[in-house]
Amino acid sequence: MGSSIGELEAREAAARARVEALEAELARLTARPEDEREAWSRLRIARETVAEVIMDLGGSGATTPVAGGAEPENPVHPGVRVVGAITVPHWRQGLSAAVLPDVYRDIIEVLTDAAKPMQAKQIAVWRSPGQGGG
Repeated sequence: MGSSIGELEAREAAARARVEALEAELARLTARPEDEREAWSRLRIARETVAEVIMDLGGSGATTPVAGGAEPENPVHPGVRVVGAITVPHWRQGLSAAVLPDVYRDIIEVLTDAAKPMQAKQIAVWRSPGQGGG
């Protein structure tokens, strides 16, 4: 009978060890969403602060794209999107290419001057005559 009791004690100890391991893993996993939520909050605050600085420097406001294509919960200003350091207004009826940065106007000029439709890879390798290409 002694060996049966010993076997039960061993099984009990193993079960207790599994429960403790699961509880430790649960505690670790429970902390992860809080850590990620805090990182997300810091990034959102940083984005909002940068948008405010851009506004203070004479920009016309900005919203920034969020990973996954979702819009920010509280965009700073809906009229302009920050792409790198270049602000590009959202398209609306009657908007001309004159509001675009030079780089974008150059792309429109290339497309307008093209004899036939172009693919993006053709635009990417295009050089103006002053840059050694044609």
